[in-house]
Amino acid sequence: MTVRKLRLKRAWSQEQLAEFSGLNIRTIQRIERGQKAGLESLKSLAAVFEVELNELQMEDDMKNSDIDSEEENRVIEHVRDIKGFYSHLINYTVVMLGLFLVNFLTSPGYYWAFWAALGWGIGVVSHGLSVFEVYSFFGPDWEKRQIEKRLGKKL
Repeated sequence: MTVRKLRLKRAWSQEQLAEFSGLNIRTIQRIERGQKAGLESLKSLAAVFEVELNELQMEDDMKNSDIDSEEENRVIEHVRDIKGFYSHLINYTVVMLGLFLVNFLTSPGYYWAFWAALGWGIGVVSHGLSVFEVYSFFGPDWEKRQIEKRLGKKL
């Protein structure tokens, strides 16, 4: 299993794994992104996960040839995009509530915060449409057409 799978199986955060293994969190992040891990890092991770060192080394060597990992990486990236959208939406809501409160307290006769809400709101809606694939101007089909155009051949 990959380091990410082993970590998620135990419901650990990257920070927790870094603490348990004695590795830097940046090292954990790099390994989970597919960069080659050093022998000492692999030994620490094998000890924490209670697996043989060669299991982690084999995974490290086979990582690039695994077809399922491509699909898994796509799904993980999509989940991160969804998380990013919800984070964006929460930030928008909190900031807009604050702006409307300031607007109400300072100049209740004119709701200038509406213009900020409208502008940023368009961005939030656009982000949501893209993440949830309702409409994606620069989606996979567009990418494929651009690659084919530049390579001069069909994929």
